[in-house]
Amino acid sequence: MDGLVIGLDLNDDYTRISCYDEEKSWTIPTVICRKKQEEVWLAGEEAYACTLVGEGVIVDKLLKMVRKDGTSTIGGIRYTGRELLNLFVRKMLEYPMKEFGENEVDQLVISLQQVDAKMTDTLMYCADFLGIPREKVHVISHMESFVYYVLSQKKDLWTNQVGLFDLSNQRLCYYEMKVQRGLRRNMVQADSENMEEAFNLDILDSPSGSRLADRILCSCGERLLSKKLFSSIFLTGKGFDRTDWAGEFMKLVCHRKKVFAEPVLFARGAAYKGADCRQSATSYPYIFICEGRLKTEVSMRVVRGQKEGSLVLASYGDNWYESKSTMDFILDDQNEIEFTITPLDSKKKKLVRIPLTGFPKRPPRITRIQMSLAFLDERTMVTVIRDKGFGELFPASDAVIKQEVTL
Repeated sequence: MDGLVIGLDLNDDYTRISCYDEEKSWTIPTVICRKKQEEVWLAGEEAYACTLVGEGVIVDKLLKMVRKDGTSTIGGIRYTGRELLNLFVRKMLEYPMKEFGENEVDQLVISLQQVDAKMTDTLMYCADFLGIPREKVHVISHMESFVYYVLSQKKDLWTNQVGLFDLSNQRLCYYEMKVQRGLRRNMVQADSENMEEAFNLDILDSPSGSRLADRILCSCGERLLSKKLFSSIFLTGKGFDRTDWAGEFMKLVCHRKKVFAEPVLFARGAAYKGADCRQSATSYPYIFICEGRLKTEVSMRVVRGQKEGSLVLASYGDNWYESKSTMDFILDDQNEIEFTITPLDSKKKKLVRIPLTGFPKRPPRITRIQMSLAFLDERTMVTVIRDKGFGELFPASDAVIKQEVTL
C-alpha cells in the first residue's frame, strides 16, 4: 500500500512522531512561530530560534488554546487555536515525509492524554485541511496507545500484568493493563492513575533534587506494584530520557520484572494501530476496555420477520467517537423506545425508556421512525428520533426527539 503510517503523540509540551516499521522517530516542542514580516511558519526548535533573534512571534499550549476557543493575533491577523493546530500538525508531518521521501499519508493515528469530542472534532477538521480522508485518521487515548504497543511485543511480556510509568513535567501517570482470556471472548482491560506526587523536572538538575525525585518514584512504585505479578514494566516521558538519577526506583522496578524505557511509546503504539487499520482483519482480536472505548453494550428488542431478538447498537470496546449509526424502524403500537444498557457487570443492567412525546397517533405498523445514535463521550449516548410517516397516506410530521442517555 502507498503512503506512510504515522503515529503522532500530541500534547502541549512535546509532540512525538513515529512511523510504522521505521526506527527513526522525532520529539519536537509543541510550539509554532510566524515570521513578523511574512507568513512563513516554523515549528519546534526552529520556532524558538526564530523568536530568539526577534524575527518571529511564537505560540505555545496549542491544545489548551483549542479547548478554550483561544486566539492569537500575529502581524495584524487573528488566528484561532484550530488554525494554529492545523499548521503545527502539517509541519509535524513534514518530518517523516522528507525523511522517507513520501508525500502521501495512508493512516494517521493521533494519541492524546485526554480524548474529548471537541479536540477530536478539531483534529478531524485538521485532516480536511491536510487533505487526508477522515476514515484514515483516528484519535485515541494514551491508554489505548499503550495497549497497542504492548500487544505488539513478544507474548511473554504481557502474560501477566503490565505497568507503565509516564513521567513528564508536572505530570506522573501510572498505567496498568491485563489480558483476560475467556471462553467466548478475549479482553484487554487497562486503567490509569494520575499521581499527586508529580514534580517539576527541573529538580533533576541538582543532586538533592534527583534524590528527592527518586524517593517520590520509589514511594509510588512500592504502593502500585506490590502484591501483583508483572510480566514487564515500561517507562516513558521526558523524565525517563535518562534514568541515572533514579537508582533506587530502577532497583525496585527491575526486581523480578523486565523493564524497558521507550521515550516514544505512545507514538509507536499509535503507529501499530494505524498499521492494523490497513488490514482487512485485525491482528488484535481483543475487546479493548480502556479510555476512549465503550464499557457498556447498548441494545434494543426488535422483531425481524416473525422472530423477536436483540439488536446490538453499540458494543463493549467500540471507539465511542466513531460509534455512530442511523437506522429506520417501524413501530408496532408502541409509544416509547426502550434501550437495554448492559455494563461489564451484567447484574447492573438497566432499561432506559424514551417516550415518543408529540408523535402522531397512527394504527400499528403505520409509523416509520429514523433513529440516529452517537456518543458525546464513553459514558454519554445521544439519540435523535424522527417521525418519517408511512407513504403518501401518512406523511412525516415535524416530530423530533433528542435525548442524552447516561450509560
